[in-house]
Amino acid sequence: MKWILRLGALAALGIVALMAYAALVLAPGLPALDALTDYRPKMPLRIYTADNVLIGEFGQEHRDFVSIADTPALMKNALLSIEDARFYSHSGVDFIGLARALVSDLTGGVKQGASTITMQVARNFFLTQERTLNRKLKEAILTYRIEEALTKDQILELYMNQIYLGQRSYGFASAARTYFGKSLQELSIAQAAMLAGVPQNPVRHNPAVNPTRAKQRQMLVLKSMLRLDTITQAQFDQASKEPIRINTSPSYGNHGAFVAEMVRQSIVAQYQDAAYTMGLKVVTTIKDAEQLAAYESVRRNVLAYDQRHGYRGPEAFIDLPAGEDARDDAIDALLQKHPTNDDLLPAVVTEVAGKLIKADLASGESIQISGEGLGFAASALQANASKALRIRPGALIRVVQGRNMKWAVSQLPEVDAAYVSLDAQSGAYRALVGGFDFRRKNFNHATSAWRQPGSSIKPFIYSAALERGFAPATLINDVQLSATTTESLKWDPRNDDDKYVGPIRMQDALAQSKNVVSVRILKAIGVEYARDFLSHFGFDADKHPANLTMALGTGSVTPVQLASAYGVFANGGYRITPWLVQRVLDAKGKVLFESDRPATPPEDTRVIDERNAFVTDSMLREVTRSGTGAMASARLQRQDLAGKTGTTSDAVDGWFAGYASNIVSVAWMGYDEPRSLGTREFGATLALPIWIDAMRTALGSSAPMERTVPEHVVFVDGRWNYSEFDSDAGVKTLGLDDVAVD
Repeated sequence: MKWILRLGALAALGIVALMAYAALVLAPGLPALDALTDYRPKMPLRIYTADNVLIGEFGQEHRDFVSIADTPALMKNALLSIEDARFYSHSGVDFIGLARALVSDLTGGVKQGASTITMQVARNFFLTQERTLNRKLKEAILTYRIEEALTKDQILELYMNQIYLGQRSYGFASAARTYFGKSLQELSIAQAAMLAGVPQNPVRHNPAVNPTRAKQRQMLVLKSMLRLDTITQAQFDQASKEPIRINTSPSYGNHGAFVAEMVRQSIVAQYQDAAYTMGLKVVTTIKDAEQLAAYESVRRNVLAYDQRHGYRGPEAFIDLPAGEDARDDAIDALLQKHPTNDDLLPAVVTEVAGKLIKADLASGESIQISGEGLGFAASALQANASKALRIRPGALIRVVQGRNMKWAVSQLPEVDAAYVSLDAQSGAYRALVGGFDFRRKNFNHATSAWRQPGSSIKPFIYSAALERGFAPATLINDVQLSATTTESLKWDPRNDDDKYVGPIRMQDALAQSKNVVSVRILKAIGVEYARDFLSHFGFDADKHPANLTMALGTGSVTPVQLASAYGVFANGGYRITPWLVQRVLDAKGKVLFESDRPATPPEDTRVIDERNAFVTDSMLREVTRSGTGAMASARLQRQDLAGKTGTTSDAVDGWFAGYASNIVSVAWMGYDEPRSLGTREFGATLALPIWIDAMRTALGSSAPMERTVPEHVVFVDGRWNYSEFDSDAGVKTLGLDDVAVD
């Protein structure tokens, strides 16, 4: 008996000594609770469309702060049932729970943790994960301090927003979006239970990485909820059987990646690295439906071009090992080097038998390709196919799954493309796609690719000619320059089709994109005059040659610059400046910045006469009615479309620039290392299909827009024209008899 008393006395002395040590030595060095009482979580930078669709997120920690008042009872009950069922009744350290955990450990029962929610908050905010006596004592002191300083709801709110839950997600709201693409309020019982099981071990119980262990942990949560009467037996049975689908891609699409990157660069330039943790919300001018349509159109039409020009062969080859495990490892290693590109999936061929290919995907699925699915790669299955082209076991190919759920061989395109759409009145971006795939190549062709515009520059030469007395009805001689002069020519331009019709109306020449006519016009009005005139539209004069080749677009423009320039014709003569950010809000919703851009261009931005804009517009409409852009009107069934195709020498670049209903947009296609796109390719086959597919969504069911006819403009013989022309020499009346034939 005496030894028991002595042992108890020693234990008591030990406890007193520990308490004294903790109070005198450890407590003074512990941090203040400011991080909790003035909680400022690291919130990522998020970028949204004008209609509040998330298109980009930047930051090491993905987190959505949700107040405890807005947190569903289901999520709280699921968490507390497994982590701290007595949270609202204990004082921070749960001695009953501690005893229960000790008994369970000693008797071989289910291993239980003894840390309360408050203890975990203390550890996560202030301490390391090391298992030492000092850390345990510090944790206990901080736990009691936290319980004295904060309410239970405040403590739970901190925990539920701070805890790490895998996949770079912090807090349950972020995890719900990451794993399920849902808000907390939308979670089912089964989903809430699975999330509640993650905190104990975010690696082992991560649903995206270890679905089996995550399911086992989920079942423990559901059983705890049933035992605590927070769910019924029927709810338990249903939740236990509910299939769980986990997101394997970001909670936002890829369609706005180039836009998001533009915004990121702008915001970081202003706020530096703090931009990634401040929780800024940036609302852009982008229209989500139009952005998605533009993205899909670029991809679809780039792939269509790629299909027209044949299969180039597998991306890589390996020799498949004989052993099954070694073979699987080799396949996995190759697939990791060639990531998925949206719907273009990498696959390693395991067998080729006649007209059947078997291949393994990164998901582990084995697929078969036959019939029409082999059509594109038929040449690679021929016995005489070259070694680089032949599809054989160990080849890495790209496959797509069609609407009929059948697989087909495809390939990553080498060509690239871009599309940009602006509001012709305000200059606001409506859609922007800088390339085929941002993750593969993040160079933004829409804003940064300086390319020759080809014939898409011609309307600006024609606009300059209107200021010099030309008119849509003016006759120009469509014959080679060498046929009408005896002087020695250094350059004798030709029409693309090498066909010449003699005298032709200027409007018809633009519609048919007659090269020789454009050169004759430029020669007549003067190269320097025209070059200076281009600057009215926002072009850089020094990027355009001071010679007659300028008429055929041998200068340099970007798609955004070209769209802005065409906006001048679309809005009646005003220059617009593209802009992207509508608002910037902080983590609490306070507006830090709001654009004050006017909805319509102010008068001081006028750069050409409204008559010039109207008459040029009338000629551009003829391009889409009867000229090289006629496919636009035919497919979109609208009569208010205006625009111009562009094809550079040897078809190195293909363009279409146009507008309707106050939406101006430009599509481009070409190789990063300039080379011919093909002798049978033109702006009408390369870029116009992109423009049509994207504008179909942008225009929707809107009614065709008719323009108000300016004063001193008349309609004569099917063409609009100035009724009089102001010049330094006085007033010149232009009629159909005025002919400019070289």
